[in-house]
Amino acid sequence: MSHVIIYTDGGSSPNPGKGGWAAILFSPEHNLKKEIYGHESNTTNNRMELTAAIKALEALKFPCEVDLFTDSSYLQNAFVKKWLVNWQKNGWKNSNKGSVLNRDLWEKLLTLTKIHKVNWHWVKGHADNEMNNRCDELVCKARNEI
Repeated sequence: MSHVIIYTDGGSSPNPGKGGWAAILFSPEHNLKKEIYGHESNTTNNRMELTAAIKALEALKFPCEVDLFTDSSYLQNAFVKKWLVNWQKNGWKNSNKGSVLNRDLWEKLLTLTKIHKVNWHWVKGHADNEMNNRCDELVCKARNEI
């Protein structure tokens, strides 16, 4: 199974408002790097964070082992802290008995994580991580294209 490193970011301004998502994919095995990004006109930060991960995983042409880096604790914790497992078990209700937001995107991510083996990593946003900062630049570029 090939190994891929992915950095993702998403945001909207205002929130909700004009949104952008971005991902940088690296294949150390093939010495390849690819940047992808896009936008939505009326969305939220969280939807863009999830969309970035979805688009990155969809860009992979075959099943891979993925190290995915995100500055979204919402995204990372849903997998690492098993929030998704509990949400599904509780009929897509959160701990407050309300409907889980962004269910459509979570379901896409669940499908993609059955194809790829994803290891989720959190990085501090707007700090000294070069790849996270580049993703943030691409998110801003995407939002400015609206």
